[in-house]
Amino acid sequence: MRSIRPPFAARRGRSARRRTSPVLAAVGLTAALALTATACNSGDDKASGGPTASAAQSGDDKIKIPDDIKNKLKQHGIDIDKWKKGAWKNWNKDDWLREADDFVNPIIKGLWDPDRMRGADDPDKNKGVDDNDLSGDQGVTDPEPAPVTAQAVKTAYHANVPEAGKVFFDSPEGTMVCSATVVEDPAHPGKSNLVWTAGHCVHAGKKGGWYRNIAFVPSYNDSGKPAAQLEKATRQEVAPYGVWWSDWAQTSDQWIEQGGSTGGQGAPYDFAVLHVTPEKGSGGKSLEETVGSALPVNFNAPAVPKVSSITATGYPAAAPFDGQKLFQCTDKPGRLSVAQSDPTMYRIGCTMTGGSSGGGWVATGSDGKPALVSNTSIGPVEFGWLAGPRLGDVAKGVYDSVSKKFAGQ
Repeated sequence: MRSIRPPFAARRGRSARRRTSPVLAAVGLTAALALTATACNSGDDKASGGPTASAAQSGDDKIKIPDDIKNKLKQHGIDIDKWKKGAWKNWNKDDWLREADDFVNPIIKGLWDPDRMRGADDPDKNKGVDDNDLSGDQGVTDPEPAPVTAQAVKTAYHANVPEAGKVFFDSPEGTMVCSATVVEDPAHPGKSNLVWTAGHCVHAGKKGGWYRNIAFVPSYNDSGKPAAQLEKATRQEVAPYGVWWSDWAQTSDQWIEQGGSTGGQGAPYDFAVLHVTPEKGSGGKSLEETVGSALPVNFNAPAVPKVSSITATGYPAAAPFDGQKLFQCTDKPGRLSVAQSDPTMYRIGCTMTGGSSGGGWVATGSDGKPALVSNTSIGPVEFGWLAGPRLGDVAKGVYDSVSKKFAGQ
């Protein structure tokens, strides 16, 4: 939900998450570049990357960055040495990459330490959908659902929802966090490195560009330690399955062209797919092999009346939550229409707040198995319900494009 998106500026009334336009946007140059962080605090730090060749790692654990990647980064005005010393903190509008093929996200080793992860904010703070965005003549909208109290997931999280995790990133407003899900990769059965989240968790939409230092942490705080105990937690305790940097990200053209920090524009297209690579070696294992699971994505989910229930999962960060624990809501979905020309969204009652943005929505398919059917996109400032896009042809185009890009690797 907008209130659920990475926390930024304040909004008025009820707000929904960001939205995108109807075409797919290739997002791209993310290289698995490993840089040495000069400062790893819980403040600001950001980076980008590109997806052609990967950086090679030598026996002495130093990263050798291929010349073609260095040149590609230079084309975007990015000097690796300056970037690792803090140049990524420059959010000058003229230098902020925003086009679909401009995505770059070099790895900065050690940047996401426990303190920085714990201090990441909710990008949707004080943002929500205004009632004026949801007028009755904009398509089919069912009555607002009754709030469903979010339930804490039993620990260890990995034993119950192994596909869930958190996405960390840097924005002009600071260090931010969303939720995300490990999904299957048709090009690499059983060995997926794909992660599903919201478009507003990777790109600012029509008035901004790509966020930086995007990384995924599966089963964040797996044992469910309270915030006070996490102050002394090791990185292994906070990120038991590692930190996985996005070396490629893609969202819809609609989100890039229409998405905003307030209201519901672009929400029906508010989804993104990341391809990730481990910050440290994973012994040759993929993300799916590392966590032991990945969800299939259903791009032909049945109409709302035929869906008996949907379960949304995420790490809500806005009060009364603190972003450190995993929660879920299960409800029978209703319909929400933001604009008559855009696809109708799913809506469920749920008290999760900002920070849960991007978290997976799962429903049982015709085969009796769980599948991802949506992700958290928008919700009211006061919370009480969440809405997510129905995944159709545009979403499938984004997903297939990322899968095919890495099919030969």
